Amino acid sequence: MNSIKAVLFDLDGTLADTAPDLIHALNLSLQERGIESKSVDELRYSASHGSLALVKAGVPHLDEASQIEIQQSLLAYYKLVNGEKAKLFQGFEAFLTLLDSHNIPFGIVTNKQAKFTRPLVCALGLTKRAKTVISGDSTQYPKPHTAPMLLAAQQIDCLPEQILYLGDAERDLVAAEKAGMIGGTALWGYLSESDTPSQWPSQLEFESVHALQQYFLNTVL
Repeated sequence: MNSIKAVLFDLDGTLADTAPDLIHALNLSLQERGIESKSVDELRYSASHGSLALVKAGVPHLDEASQIEIQQSLLAYYKLVNGEKAKLFQGFEAFLTLLDSHNIPFGIVTNKQAKFTRPLVCALGLTKRAKTVISGDSTQYPKPHTAPMLLAAQQIDCLPEQILYLGDAERDLVAAEKAGMIGGTALWGYLSESDTPSQWPSQLEFESVHALQQYFLNTVL
């Protein structure tokens, strides 16, 4: 693994804790319909799986048409609150600084639409630091397809087999494997009790960002 020359991150639940903004937007949508708000802890695990999955987890008893209606309202509210409460997971500022100091480029490959990704990356202070930012609509197909992964590799001018891709969902690790990248599971992310990361096609697992940094200090650098 000392052949790692670049690092790519999933965004929601891997690089940044975005659940508070997403669930706030959901709650605004629910409140206007007289539905009780949901707690962040209750729905955090759903935040990596898209807005509709978040709605279905929050109001599973509603019919699909109502869930889609709430989803559209959620997205409208999310545009207003995106980046207000989101923050990098603890330890990432030090880790990204470590990468910068060793000229190891890093970037983002997310399934979040660009209209939400770009403002969030800006709010996190990463616009100038990230060497590539690929959104769910940057290519014809989102993850787990290889298209966004390979575009990111091209933009940072690095061979896929020299890139560590970190994610907190099975599709992230499937995408990494199919693209020929080194897959790493972010166990600090939005994993639910039903997730089975040990069965995902990852080559590395990290319990915390601190563990990730120690791995680089001991093995990669």
